[in-house]
Amino acid sequence: MTTLEQLQPNAAVRGVMPDCMVTVVNVHWFGSEAVELTYKSPTGKVANEILYRHDEARLELVEEGRPWSFDGDGDLFRLVSEAHRIRLAHLFDPVLAVHTSLVDPLPHQITAVYEAMLPR
Repeated sequence: MTTLEQLQPNAAVRGVMPDCMVTVVNVHWFGSEAVELTYKSPTGKVANEILYRHDEARLELVEEGRPWSFDGDGDLFRLVSEAHRIRLAHLFDPVLAVHTSLVDPLPHQITAVYEAMLPR
């Protein structure tokens, strides 16, 4: 919950417009219970709205920043990408199990398994 006193110019606020974040342009007080909030929507449209104390419950101050960053664990990323590569390997090598095993099957055995038995 954000109080009306926390609304400052250039602050990012969620809850003024439904399902989007707005940037505060100006705040003009009317006594201690209401403010006229001038804000800019994500589309660039500038609008005004009068907010009262009971509107504080729907307001949320948001820290602006990038929605993504590169500060994750590189080893974990490498592990996950390798797991996805192995999971999708059958798309590029249909007989992957034969190539990665220690068994040396004869060509007619590969044909029997992959062309006759598995499609059934």
